[in-house]
Amino acid sequence: MSDEEQEKLAEDAEQSAQAASKEAAAEEVEAEPKPKRRRRKKAEPQAAGTAADETGVDKQAAETVKARAEGEAEAADDDVADRADDAATEAPGDSAEAADDVVAEAPGDDSAEADSEADGEGEGEDAAAPAAEAADDEAPAPSPRRRRRRGAAAEEAATDEPAPSRRGRSSEGATTEEEPAPARRRSPSREGAPLVRAHAKYVRTSPRKARLIADHVRGKSVEEARAILAFSPRAVARDWSKVLESAIANAEHNHELIGDELRIATITADEGPTLKRYRPRAMGRATRIRKRTSHLTITLTPKE
Repeated sequence: MSDEEQEKLAEDAEQSAQAASKEAAAEEVEAEPKPKRRRRKKAEPQAAGTAADETGVDKQAAETVKARAEGEAEAADDDVADRADDAATEAPGDSAEAADDVVAEAPGDDSAEADSEADGEGEGEDAAAPAAEAADDEAPAPSPRRRRRRGAAAEEAATDEPAPSRRGRSSEGATTEEEPAPARRRSPSREGAPLVRAHAKYVRTSPRKARLIADHVRGKSVEEARAILAFSPRAVARDWSKVLESAIANAEHNHELIGDELRIATITADEGPTLKRYRPRAMGRATRIRKRTSHLTITLTPKE
């Protein structure tokens, strides 16, 4: 055999020996019994007299101490209740005794005055004492006053107070009447001279175009307004001239005023309803046409 084979055989023998030793150790471990768990022993019941031996206190002595403590607590509760009852019963009696003292002092003062007046007379002193005693006997004992509840007193105070008036009060307490609302101020033209109006509604023109002409004649006299409207190139000037002539006719017929002595006080052009129309356009479309209207108003007043 070669040296290599001998080494292999020696290694195999060592491995087999190690495996055998491990198996033997495992068998020994399995063979050893596991230690059992120890259970605690239950406490044995002690005899009736053993507790006193351990604590050093007799059972009878402990019971007597407990009974004494309970008796003292009950006695303290009874004392508190008796004191509360005595205080409740003595409260009206004290007030009655105080009232008796007051009543007794009043006749005593009268008797003192009678004694001072009858110093020279010997019989006055003997007669004053029986009189004072009789007065004390005849005087009835005043009944104790009852305290009113706070709630009742508050209600009575609320009922006694007068209800606040609607009129406002100043800081000094004096009543002040409500100030009347200020009257609306009228313009001097309304107060002095009459106003004559004329309206034209649903005029087929836009309010913007009508206001361009109205700005030229506002505040002008009738003669100047006629001339401006007659020579204006805009078509709405004809409508304004018609409204102006209507206002002059109203002034002459209704108010007996002279037309040439009037002037334009106010002139306005308000927006009216808009007429919607449609115009056909290319590719089957339609565009809206807005035909606007306006309300024209002129107010005339006499010249100053």
